[in-house]
Amino acid sequence: MNENTTIAVAMSGGVDSSTAAAILARGEGAGGERANVVGLTLQLWDQTRLAGKHGIPDAPKAGRCCSLDDVYDARHVAEHLGIPYYVVNQEERFERDVVRPFVEEYLAGRTPIPCSLCNNHLKFDQLLKTARSIGAERIATGHYAVNEYDEGRGRWILKRPADLAKDQTYFLFGLTQEQLSRTLFPLGRMTKPEVREAARQHGLRLAEKPDSQEICFISGGDYKQFLTAYLEEQGEPMPETAGELVASSGEVIGRHEGISNFTVGQRKGLGAVDRPHGPAPLYVLKIDPVSHRVTVGTDAELATQNLRVRRLNWISIAELTGPMRVRAKIRHRHEPAWATLEPAGPEGEDPAPARAGVGHAGTGGARRVRCDIRRAAARGDAGPGGGVLRWRRGDRRRMDFLIDPSVPELLRSSSVFAVLYWRTAQAMPSGLPPASM
Repeated sequence: MNENTTIAVAMSGGVDSSTAAAILARGEGAGGERANVVGLTLQLWDQTRLAGKHGIPDAPKAGRCCSLDDVYDARHVAEHLGIPYYVVNQEERFERDVVRPFVEEYLAGRTPIPCSLCNNHLKFDQLLKTARSIGAERIATGHYAVNEYDEGRGRWILKRPADLAKDQTYFLFGLTQEQLSRTLFPLGRMTKPEVREAARQHGLRLAEKPDSQEICFISGGDYKQFLTAYLEEQGEPMPETAGELVASSGEVIGRHEGISNFTVGQRKGLGAVDRPHGPAPLYVLKIDPVSHRVTVGTDAELATQNLRVRRLNWISIAELTGPMRVRAKIRHRHEPAWATLEPAGPEGEDPAPARAGVGHAGTGGARRVRCDIRRAAARGDAGPGGGVLRWRRGDRRRMDFLIDPSVPELLRSSSVFAVLYWRTAQAMPSGLPPASM
């Protein structure tokens, strides 16, 4: 970078994006050269839109991003740093590409991750377009991630940050090579305490501002309240999806008020049910959007070794041509675990009995892979890609995940483990050889 380089910083009004802007504006980023910095805030959702309806609070909760207070904070930081600042209204696209899919997925008994959709469609895709329109060659965000170009592979690599407790690579799995090549993550090699200290040193008054929590457009944090209020606003009835709660044996043990109240792995909120396994806790195993049946079972029944993945986005590799030993996780807070990731048959072809098929975002969706969890493992570093999971044959729940390999040498291994992390290591098959590091 040099003084002729223009970088558009996505400013949410929080301490992370504000500190990222300060670092770049003061020439403290990689290379130590000062760049022309422009602050951009994407206005995504009117926090007062559904206020007061169906139990939604009249005012947004503290610690929630994208509010008018956040826009004010971002503007104040830009003024303090002496950089240009613009607010770009993207509410229409946010509703189309993030909110509406969120609603449709929940009503279909699946669990979406709107933050990933927002990153893919808004914070990187649309932000890059806006940045180019004002003459910025690159964008920067306050995400905790590391982005590097690997000469040997000829690809941009997304790596986990120095502060693993703040790791946000899970939500960035959908970034393309083009987007990664034009994106900076100034906080990737810093810890959260170091970021707050840097904010203090730069005189940012929001250095102690709490981190944003929960989904930005669900003001009260209650999904059911939001779904009801949003559908009412749209003139659409809440679908009737009440049905039976059944044990894994098929025995009916209770009833529920709607499949949108559940997610696979959920333990609380099952209501009064007969417990065929005694006092042992019950978890949601499967949600059937057609029959409206919700299947529940024990923790042991919840664990699985096989996952089906589709709509894959490869990052550190161009494509999967054979088995790969990697580490992966299926939830943001889970530690990665060893697993095998390998190509499977064409779309519609049943995978091998021991493994679940995985779809690949390729020509007509005909490319597939399958994953087999083998053994729990420690954390990894760079990630070859990510996708949307389907597991337990017939279960249509979708989850984003990050495939997370440990060291580059493993990419050349003929026997590759993946790490898809599940609830318990006890469910992993015994007697398998440990992965070599």
